[in-house]
Amino acid sequence: MTTEGRGQGLHEKVLESLGPAITGGGYPPGSVLRTDELAQRFEVSRTVIREAVRVLESMHLVESRRRVGVTVRPTEAWNVYDPQVIRWRLAGADRARQLRSLTVLRSAVEPVAAGLAAHHATPAQCAELTEQALGMVATSRGHQLEAYLVHDVAFHRVVLQASGNEMFARLGDVVAEVLTGRTRHRVMFDDPDPAAVTLHVQVAEAVRERDAARAEMLTREIAVGALHELDVLVP
Repeated sequence: MTTEGRGQGLHEKVLESLGPAITGGGYPPGSVLRTDELAQRFEVSRTVIREAVRVLESMHLVESRRRVGVTVRPTEAWNVYDPQVIRWRLAGADRARQLRSLTVLRSAVEPVAAGLAAHHATPAQCAELTEQALGMVATSRGHQLEAYLVHDVAFHRVVLQASGNEMFARLGDVVAEVLTGRTRHRVMFDDPDPAAVTLHVQVAEAVRERDAARAEMLTREIAVGALHELDVLVP
């Protein structure tokens, strides 16, 4: 491995420790982190620490000041749409509140996106929606949650992209992290809700048939069901 490659791996290792510690409250807002102390703690160079800090700054988790150090910013300043920030927060103790907040966001956006997709989806996107919905059906039994997740993420990405709205499309990574976190952290039943699986198939049909009202209504039912699952599994 090259020196550059080793540095890349080291700064990622530092990130994977500092990021969850900050988002999980281990370093409350206002905490000051010293570069020298971090370098000693992680047994890496100050260059590696500075690279990790630059990434954290890009997420608005920290800010660096000369003669002060690296200060953890208030939660309100964080880029809460950053997929890695979402991943770290879902891995922490505040997972339940995060899941609910993100699921409410989905319920506000995805039904509208599905209605728009019925107007704007290309034939290729319609075919992709159907393919992913059928993939969800095929993996919805027998505790195949990881395989199901692949189709579920792809389905919702297509809906957002097919909406024709660039803002909605950019939320694809956010939704992917929500669905992945829900699965990886066992915030699901052993098998997906059969009714939800059927609704995905019906959304694909509604989009293909250019029925915007039905696509929006069905997607809203999916969102309501996801919120209900949280009520049951993560009260």
